[in-house]
Amino acid sequence: MIPVEWVVEASNRIAGLVTHTLITYDKNLNLFFKWENHQVSGSFKIRGALNKVISLPQADLDRGLVTCSAGNHGQGVAIAAKKTRTTCIVFAADHAAPVKVEAMRRLGAEVRLVKGGYVKAEATAIDYARESGKRFISPYNDPMVIAGQGTIGVEIQQDFGMINELPTLVIPVGGGGLVSGVGTFFSDKRPRPKIIGVQSEASPFAHQLFHTGSQEGISEKDSIAEGLAGEIDHNSITIPIMMNYLDDMILVSEEEIREAIHYAWVDLHEIIEGSGAVGLAAQLAGKIQLSPALTIITGGNIQPELFNAIIRRD
Repeated sequence: MIPVEWVVEASNRIAGLVTHTLITYDKNLNLFFKWENHQVSGSFKIRGALNKVISLPQADLDRGLVTCSAGNHGQGVAIAAKKTRTTCIVFAADHAAPVKVEAMRRLGAEVRLVKGGYVKAEATAIDYARESGKRFISPYNDPMVIAGQGTIGVEIQQDFGMINELPTLVIPVGGGGLVSGVGTFFSDKRPRPKIIGVQSEASPFAHQLFHTGSQEGISEKDSIAEGLAGEIDHNSITIPIMMNYLDDMILVSEEEIREAIHYAWVDLHEIIEGSGAVGLAAQLAGKIQLSPALTIITGGNIQPELFNAIIRRD
């Protein structure tokens, strides 16, 4: 487990470097939103990346950084690398969203595309970091990254003040860094808010892990929530943390995710990506039984062609 104090320290460390994002309420859905699509780089991932990188010793920074990413974490590491005047190499799957690949390169990262999906890109990045002596920055399997993601919890508590009970938290889950960080922050609060994780039916690794204790036998499919895709490293520290703090894990279909992206634009005038839409998708589909609820819209970096196809479908 990670001490709650680490999350509070991370909040102080990255203050002024990230945006304290807005929380709004949709009375039609009885749902609160935390809009991390308005975050620096368009995603919450900057929180963990900054907390990790600016804490590194100069010797590590001098050697340079390596990471793997579906796109959002890579942008966060690239921004952190610029702030600390070091270099950044990002390994990404060859089918990563072009808009995210272009953004990483525009921010100064060297992007290397790997055939074989996210799991292969992650393994390649780890091997390269080991051979080159550069510092690997995991998107989720790192206490400092997790603590940085947990700063979202700090802001939620600040914005809701000292009310007796927080909403149920509905959190997108991929590698588990976000839910682990937020869960850690609220672990000593009483009453502790219930935490429900959501991911796509197309890549249900965390869902199966929560319900069966295993990731075996999953046939992964392509998903517009590509930021949540891929098997979790079996040795990841997020696994026991997630299992400790999650109250439930649910799945949404690709069509339900598309419906959420459409709803966010038409009804709320917000551009969100598939990975950030799964909590809203679950609420729209009637899969969240506890209310009121708050979902974290984790990012807005969606491929323009995909977004246009979704919002113009009717």
